Amino acid sequence: MLEERRTTNILLLFIVVPVVFYLLKILSFIFIPLISSMFIALLFLPLMRWLGRRNVPRLLSIIIVVAVIGLGVFIGVELVQLSSKQILSNDTGFFAKAEVKINDLMLYMQDKVGMEYNPDGNFLAQFFAKESIGSTFDFVRKFLTNILMIVFFTILWLSESINMHQVLNNTILKRKHTSIKAFMKIERDLITFIKVKFLVSALTGLFTGLACVYFDVSFPIFWGLFGFLINFVQMVGSFICVILLSIFAFVELDPTSTLFFFILSITLVQVLFGAILEPIFMGKSFSINVIAVLIMLMLWGFIWGIPGLIMAIPITVFVKIILEQFPGTKVVASLLSGPERSIKSIKK
Repeated sequence: MLEERRTTNILLLFIVVPVVFYLLKILSFIFIPLISSMFIALLFLPLMRWLGRRNVPRLLSIIIVVAVIGLGVFIGVELVQLSSKQILSNDTGFFAKAEVKINDLMLYMQDKVGMEYNPDGNFLAQFFAKESIGSTFDFVRKFLTNILMIVFFTILWLSESINMHQVLNNTILKRKHTSIKAFMKIERDLITFIKVKFLVSALTGLFTGLACVYFDVSFPIFWGLFGFLINFVQMVGSFICVILLSIFAFVELDPTSTLFFFILSITLVQVLFGAILEPIFMGKSFSINVIAVLIMLMLWGFIWGIPGLIMAIPITVFVKIILEQFPGTKVVASLLSGPERSIKSIKK
């Protein structure tokens, strides 16, 4: 009887899990703002508690936190505008250089592969002309809608209208002591992750932009912002930043020692902050298996796209902590952890 029940539970699990992921995908317009706002609220939760200890009313505390978030968004928008003006001014003549090198490359491909190419046309203009104005407006509309929903859900999290502790207690854990312990660990680990990731990403973006200024590579503000944002995608973001910026520099700079040292510099920036300082700040208790990271990046990237890539690791941490609360799933949780912890758990 016990064996039959176990088999039934396994079959139900195989049925339920794909359904859950399917619902997460089709309802992404709700879940993406909801989860994003939870991480933002966790980041400012210490500030809320600090204000509460000084007898500041909760409503006023929420207004202060929203104002701080608004200030951060304003600074980000200003940086984007500066980057856009820098690109549109095009004082460096980058696009003219890029056009020449792209024409040479396309002519080479035409000669070797036989692909058709019109050298009299402007390749970049042809490429950008293919982008639909309607799709751009649709992207802006979706982006603004997501921002408004994130702000709405963030206020609900901060006001505790959505209480994660109660959700865990009433649904998954159903044990008051265990749910409190799990929630405190989730909160502590996620706050650590968000703070460290934000700091490391900011330093990575800053030094990437400074490297562009030092080596006279065009659009340093844009590349600094790009380095900051793409660094939130664990592991993969560093490679993307180095590869794209190297290609950009190859188009603009002559293939000399300057290009080599520039590529070496941006690679060292990524290694220093991403591979050395970030693990030190995170601590060993926060380690996640490299294979698990790659699998989760692919999974959440498929379900939610770019937001899924950014939130993949925090979600994995959340799942790992929940799995650690049940004896039957501790082995799975240990597999998500670093190799040392996995071996220790299996030995036990």
